[in-house]
Amino acid sequence: MDCGKSTLALQVDHNQSRQGRHGLLVTQGDRSAAPQISSRVGLCRAAIEIEAETDLRLLVRDRWAAGDRVDYLIADEAQFLTDRQVDQLAELVDEFHVDVYAFGLTTDFRTQLFPGTRRLLEVADDVQRVQVEVLCWCGLPGLLNARVVDGVMVRAGETVVVADTAPAQLPGAEPGSSPAVRYQVLCRRHHVRGQLGPTAAGPGQLALP
Repeated sequence: MDCGKSTLALQVDHNQSRQGRHGLLVTQGDRSAAPQISSRVGLCRAAIEIEAETDLRLLVRDRWAAGDRVDYLIADEAQFLTDRQVDQLAELVDEFHVDVYAFGLTTDFRTQLFPGTRRLLEVADDVQRVQVEVLCWCGLPGLLNARVVDGVMVRAGETVVVADTAPAQLPGAEPGSSPAVRYQVLCRRHHVRGQLGPTAAGPGQLALP
């Protein structure tokens, strides 16, 4: 969160296209709730919204069958990919010589690897941490994402709840009927403590006026 991964995905697409290459952009659960890759700095680009059942090889083959070139594929929110889809991406690289760039989070709000991320780490040719420095409120590097519901950090619940750094309603709920959920980047120490700021009380702590 706030690490610039979507911005970098769009930059890679821009650089590739400037060299005359043709790409295919895919995503799922973008913060905009639209079929696009969007960045908090205001950049966006149309993309194909995929689901768990989507065969990424068929997406590329269908483009080829229509006479279009696909030299590279960019997958944003890659943490939501299934193991099978990650293997499909590896097949596109190995058998069809399509360059694949996957951008996603490493761990969920419980500090556990997303299934898609785990499989990507197992088979990727190259793994790089996004270079944009993300800071916890204390100034230390922010490494973990906390899920905050109605101002309180939670450690249990559905693995996937799409939200941004600003409060949003839980999916499927009527406006105003569900707690507001957002995400906040924390260092490991403050994630363990559940401390969202210098005046926030973590588990077992007493906040005094």
